[in-house]
Amino acid sequence: MKEKDLVIEKCAHCGDDCGHNPIVFQEENFCCEGCKTVYEIFQSNDLCDYYTLNDRPGIKTETEKLNEKYAFLDAEEVKQKLLDFTDGTIEKVKFFTPKIHCSSCIWLLENLQKLDQGVSYSTVNFPKKEVIITFNNQKTSLKKLVVLMATIGYEPQINLASKNQQKLKNKNRSVSIKIGVAGFCFGNIMLMSFPDYLDSADGLGEFAQLFGYFNIMLVLPVVFYSAQEYFVSAFKGLRSKNLNIDVPIALGIVVLFLRSVYEIISHTGAGYLDSLAGLVFFLLIGKWYQGKTYKALSFDRYYTSYFPLALNRIKNGVEEVILAEHIQPDDELFIRNNELIPVDGELVDGIANIDYSFVTGESNPIHKQLGEKLYAGGRQIGEGILVKAKQKVSKSYLTKLWNQEIFAKQKDQGFKNLLDRFSQYFTAGILLVALFTGLYWYFINPALIFTSVTAVLIVACPCALALSLPFALGNSMRVLGKFGVFVKSTNTVEKLASTNAIVFDKTGTITQSQQSRVNFVGKALTREEKSYIRSVVKNSTHPLSMAIYQFIDEPALQVFDFVEVAGKGIAGMVNHNHILVGSASFTNSGKEDADLNKSKVFISINNSPKGYFEIKKEYRKGLKNLLNQLKKTIQIHLLTGDGEGEKGYLEKLFPQAKNLRFNQTPEQKLNYINQLNLAGYKTLMIGDGLNDAGALQAANVGISISDDVYTFSPACDVIMDSKAFEKLNAMIDFSKQSMKVVKFSLVLSIMYNLVGLFFAVQGLLSPLFAALLMPLSSVTVVGFVVLMTNYWQKVLIAKN
Repeated sequence: MKEKDLVIEKCAHCGDDCGHNPIVFQEENFCCEGCKTVYEIFQSNDLCDYYTLNDRPGIKTETEKLNEKYAFLDAEEVKQKLLDFTDGTIEKVKFFTPKIHCSSCIWLLENLQKLDQGVSYSTVNFPKKEVIITFNNQKTSLKKLVVLMATIGYEPQINLASKNQQKLKNKNRSVSIKIGVAGFCFGNIMLMSFPDYLDSADGLGEFAQLFGYFNIMLVLPVVFYSAQEYFVSAFKGLRSKNLNIDVPIALGIVVLFLRSVYEIISHTGAGYLDSLAGLVFFLLIGKWYQGKTYKALSFDRYYTSYFPLALNRIKNGVEEVILAEHIQPDDELFIRNNELIPVDGELVDGIANIDYSFVTGESNPIHKQLGEKLYAGGRQIGEGILVKAKQKVSKSYLTKLWNQEIFAKQKDQGFKNLLDRFSQYFTAGILLVALFTGLYWYFINPALIFTSVTAVLIVACPCALALSLPFALGNSMRVLGKFGVFVKSTNTVEKLASTNAIVFDKTGTITQSQQSRVNFVGKALTREEKSYIRSVVKNSTHPLSMAIYQFIDEPALQVFDFVEVAGKGIAGMVNHNHILVGSASFTNSGKEDADLNKSKVFISINNSPKGYFEIKKEYRKGLKNLLNQLKKTIQIHLLTGDGEGEKGYLEKLFPQAKNLRFNQTPEQKLNYINQLNLAGYKTLMIGDGLNDAGALQAANVGISISDDVYTFSPACDVIMDSKAFEKLNAMIDFSKQSMKVVKFSLVLSIMYNLVGLFFAVQGLLSPLFAALLMPLSSVTVVGFVVLMTNYWQKVLIAKN
């Protein structure tokens, strides 16, 4: 058998492997009875258009296990946590469903009433990947809805943190309201100020004064509501002896307001209230654009995000549902295949093969004996097991790992962006110009001191300056998102540009998490022998068995006397042939050579050794080329929880062998990053698992790589689609070019300020000139940064 990649043939419903003996229904092929049943449901409910909208609409689901898996949703306490509304009969629930990705998904989920008569209606919020369902609990139940959604391929995420995180929303809503208030007032103030622009206010007599008073009334909510955050930020900056960009902005707003009110009340001028309202309006648009991020993605994850909402507890021989947060010591918990263990405990019953890759980074499952300790964060691979809890969820190993000091700190605490650093000098410079202007007019014409000094402070208000960074980096975030690199904030783009050291995790980061390369070594297998082997491994949930199952093309047959010996292998009878699959000793295949670079699964048929399958994780496409690009300007490191089995190969692949670390615990990864930070490096950490969470948080920039950006990701600054991995160097280069655009825009903004100051220091600043200069400078700067970042986007596309 030659080496080849895993091949998947399509089922008419889920697109999964049908093998050579598919289930045929109405000239369509299906991989299992579950898919055939769903197809029949669609057909009977006139939903077969679903298959014309998407060539792989669903995902294979083990429907027979779903009712058991979601039994906890019948518990009243669980229902109360999940329901958004109930009046005793009509209930409403919202689910986060990450598999929503196209028009067929939306169409199907908004027609759930055709599949379950208890559903009144359902709507989909596509950007947030949410499904809102209103249903009658007399006709259906919460559990039935979740089972239905999972059956058709859209299993919702239900965990401890999913409901609590909804309380963290709506900051952007406040900004949007403030923009609306400022925009409304700005437009109306400009309308009432129009006669002043044309020097025709004198002809309006009393109406000109009335319009001025109306403008004062309109500007009050702009100053005291819309602009309040700038005053708060400026006050905090001054209190901490830090002249941030909001100090000159707040000063400009106050001076504009006071001088305008004085001129209108004293009838000595029209004031600058239109400029004031426009200034706040444009600044808020910049703040909104800067804060606009990817709402469907979760950049901040707490450890409870990975735990099931509830589990099954065995008490006095009776199985009952218990919320994970209510688990007590000595509770016996039933953990199913692929479920995460939420507490530290002891194995009481069953065959435990625990995958600790989320916690330690070690990719191979570990076999545990009865009585051995199991740590929270491990995932059971195989049949269900019984675990006796030793402590509460809040005191488990995983919780202690998450509660380290690094997670209590705000990631951007103490970080000063380019604009804040520049504003310290800018603010001091403007104050000096105002001081010298006042001194000059004190000796020349004291009557012009107030006019000229306030004019300097008004025209120097850094509106364009404050807009340059949010629009440039906000647009950069949008460009990076197009390439599958989703950035949490504009500060992250700036920090990404300063990167001079990159630390890679291994398993799931530089290796493919869902793809293995399989090769058979030994006597050539006949088609019948391949079919026998595939039949046996089909009954095992071990990752190596699953890889072999997908590798072999032959049909699976019925297996008798199937046995799985934990940590050794599996056996079964197929067509009166005794099949052994497992270790060398289990299959009597002689002594196994130690080669940690590859996993070997030996085969014996009727006590005759046939050879073994070599199974190796694939490294990501373009890794070698990426490392060659990065090493020119950036120091490269590797941290992995795996052993040194692939050390020789990795030393050839990575440019600096001394920067490779194996058998690293989460704490050691975190300490390594801290050491690089102390040495002055601007560190970028890229990982994929919970074991990387501390290092991702400690790094200057933490990138979580994922095959599905809407599902798992540890706390991070950037979520990267795995398809964008080979473009990492191009993304860093693009961030550097974006920062150059920001610096050019700062120069352009200063030029506008200098033009305004030229007239202001002479006392020649008219309301019309001020009204034109502020929006003109803002629009010019914003247009410049958007055009330039779009230009560099085209350069990025051309390079890739």
